[in-house]
Amino acid sequence: MRVIIQRVNSSQVDVDGVVVGKIGRGLNLLVGIATEDTDAELDWMARKCLELRLFPDAESGTGRWEKSVQEIGGELLVISQFTLYGDCRKGRRPSFDKSAAPEIAKELYDRFVDKLRQSGLRVETGQFGAMMQVSIENDGPVTLLLEREAI
Repeated sequence: MRVIIQRVNSSQVDVDGVVVGKIGRGLNLLVGIATEDTDAELDWMARKCLELRLFPDAESGTGRWEKSVQEIGGELLVISQFTLYGDCRKGRRPSFDKSAAPEIAKELYDRFVDKLRQSGLRVETGQFGAMMQVSIENDGPVTLLLEREAI
């Protein structure tokens, strides 16, 4: 499983000109599901996304990242993105052999979103399998790649 995690001031996703998900301060998560992913990867990734200290503590004044999205009461926008498993090492067209098949990926993606929602934070999503336009106001910018391979 791969997730591009971005600290944002705001983010939204549109499908056919209609806003289907929109958040304020929090995290934008671009999620790729691999063929081998299981609940173990979903659990690890959800915990990591919720607990990573990516936000400065305004009270300390140090600018150090000391707060998680949970601690600041932030929001999450979760977008499915099978292209995170695109392999461009050979030829001129990416191979997506490591991306899970759509029916499997959707089930795992939905379970991942459910795990994030258990945190009590506001969680918005895109539309699985749709062509989406994602607008991101990255804060920092802070962008990290999280990866967890099936054990």
